[in-house]
Amino acid sequence: MSSTFVTLAEVLEARGGPLLEEEIWSLLLGAAECLMDVSYKGKAFHIASPHCRIISPSSLLLSATGTLAFKNCGLSDEVSAFAAPEMLQDRAGSTKPMLVYSLGMTLYWSVDFQLPQNQPVQLSDHLNSILLSMCEDLAHRRVNFTSILEACESQHKASNLLPPTKVVRQLVEEVFHESVSLFLCTLLRSYQSMLMLHWLPSGL
Repeated sequence: MSSTFVTLAEVLEARGGPLLEEEIWSLLLGAAECLMDVSYKGKAFHIASPHCRIISPSSLLLSATGTLAFKNCGLSDEVSAFAAPEMLQDRAGSTKPMLVYSLGMTLYWSVDFQLPQNQPVQLSDHLNSILLSMCEDLAHRRVNFTSILEACESQHKASNLLPPTKVVRQLVEEVFHESVSLFLCTLLRSYQSMLMLHWLPSGL
């Protein structure tokens, strides 16, 4: 299968609505596993560039093979809402809590995507509590990745949720399906326009 990536933002645009709770659980588990794995291998969390300390809908990548990845995301107006307060205030701090914060904000954004103003976010108290604890303003009060992993694994076992790889593949397929549908619709409209021009009287 192709290793093509799409962003979380593209997934939501293709769907035209928010992620479901079970999808959030799977993305949270997959992202936490990925970040912990990278941390143990010493490939991240000690990078000098502050661009590696923000996760946003446009930098969270989903692969057609079911994996997750993260691309560098520079601090800009577009992603500032997902950056930890200590980063925005240019305070020194550990990278892990910054990533916890931005991942939490990104997933909150995903469950609120294009919801009407008067419609509440559909989240269980358990998941809502975890995301809120990820988005604490004070870094030392945020939940850590180990606790996030434990909560996600427990929830997956208790609710018999699909594994993250399967959920990620399904979300990517939604984007590809939408892209193909749009392409075919555009092609059909072009073909219809050509037929109309072909049959118009030459004097018009």
